[in-house]
Amino acid sequence: MNARRWAPVAGLVAALVVVVSLAGRPAGPGESPASALASASPAPMTAPTSARSPTAVAPAGPSARPVPAFAHVFVVIMENKEGDSVVGSPSAPYINSLAERYGLATDYLAVAHPSQPNYFALWSGSTHGVTDNGVHDFATGQTLADQIEAAGRSWHVAAQNVPLGCHTGTTASGGADGPGTYVRRHEPAISWRSVSEDPSRCANITDFSHFDPAAGDFWLIVPNLCNDMHDCPVSTGDAFLEGFLPRILDSAAFTDGVVFLTFDEGTSDAGGGGRVATLVISPLARSGFRSPLRHDHYSLLRTIEVAWDMPCLANACDANDLREFFR
Repeated sequence: MNARRWAPVAGLVAALVVVVSLAGRPAGPGESPASALASASPAPMTAPTSARSPTAVAPAGPSARPVPAFAHVFVVIMENKEGDSVVGSPSAPYINSLAERYGLATDYLAVAHPSQPNYFALWSGSTHGVTDNGVHDFATGQTLADQIEAAGRSWHVAAQNVPLGCHTGTTASGGADGPGTYVRRHEPAISWRSVSEDPSRCANITDFSHFDPAAGDFWLIVPNLCNDMHDCPVSTGDAFLEGFLPRILDSAAFTDGVVFLTFDEGTSDAGGGGRVATLVISPLARSGFRSPLRHDHYSLLRTIEVAWDMPCLANACDANDLREFFR
């Protein structure tokens, strides 16, 4: 064959050589970090510059490890503990046993201080400029609840010691859950008028006596001020979780579900809100897995959105997800 006829073939071969050589090279400045997460064994990622947080964007495409389409998602939020005061602590044997069996994010950051902005971040993808624990009633803005309903799924909030009937007060104690104190600042759904002014949606916020793992596709679980470790020691919160979580882990809803156990904020300023312990608990998760990748509360929200094929909310659009935890 003459040189003219060989020219197109030679050009194609040269292009393939370039592609193959680039595939094995770390991304350079300004390039996508997708290849770092697409590999079978995740490795620490260099975070891109961000005014919000140093979270990296998750990869897309068929080579990336997917997030399972969970039948049930449970998010349990504890309070005000830096990760190293929980992980490895003799005061938290149950939490550490879960971390050994399931998955632990070792570089997971809260996004703000004090508590409330972190709950808003998890619920809506933004702190909405809130820097306090005061009462806020948002008239606009989408939340995870809106997304879940639009996707044809159901959401619920279990807030320990909250009175039934759309309680909008800042605090409450006792009731069917027994001794303990509920605070509004730890329950984000009530801060949107689309919930607080709609009795049918408000009915999705119940106390622990009405908790049923199979009753909703999504549950946000908020223990009271003692059981969440806010007013009581780590050992108290650990004992509470040991008594409560088996209601989920021993249920049929857990078979194809996931529990994300996290803390609203830590005691340091890392990432804006401290480095907190975050566990990924699921039969679909990699056993005993530790992820060194940087994540934050927006990553957790993004993971739920990806799992259920929902659009991203606000800062969650720039966050990575927790896909490396799953088989």
